[in-house]
Amino acid sequence: MTFRRLFLARLQAADEAGRLQFFGALGGLSDSRAFVATLRSLRKMSWVVYAKPPFGSPAHVLAYLGRYTHRVAISNSRLVSMADATVTFRWRDYRHGNAQKHMALAADEFIRRFLLHTLPDRFHRIRHYGFLANGCRRARLATIRSLLVITRPVTSDHDIALPHPKCADFDPTVCPCCGGTLRIVATMPRDTAWRARGPPAKP
Repeated sequence: MTFRRLFLARLQAADEAGRLQFFGALGGLSDSRAFVATLRSLRKMSWVVYAKPPFGSPAHVLAYLGRYTHRVAISNSRLVSMADATVTFRWRDYRHGNAQKHMALAADEFIRRFLLHTLPDRFHRIRHYGFLANGCRRARLATIRSLLVITRPVTSDHDIALPHPKCADFDPTVCPCCGGTLRIVATMPRDTAWRARGPPAKP
């Protein structure tokens, strides 16, 4: 209810400020009376999220959504060409054996479909909850650190290796099971050449 009220109020304010333009099938909304009538009908509708069970499992849903969290609509690798105001891109036809096909759209239609996937200002694609929520993160992290007797955030591997004040008697070089002592017999340098080569190729 609150979202619907705020959304429609700001939509009306944008129209009154002349920031909205309507084209194609929505061209009739350029008439202020038609626009107001449409808003009136939208206020009477119940805005209910349509959700249905996933086709696979929750793991499939997470894997699917994970591919879209840090990109919008379409990746550059799927774009094939742009010629004569026509954009051609690759897509998968899941109804016919996951076959890869090409689709050509007029540039304005491609841009229209692309903008359907962009979020309005101040909307977030990924939202944190709990102590990492944006509204309370700084205060709650400070409380957590004080409860853990941590005066500053961890900034390096050296900080991680420091013993906790309550575990000052703990010696990491002594095995807690057999009492044996850890002895360093060699230090292996980091092999930067291996990182450049990458992992060995599969046979």
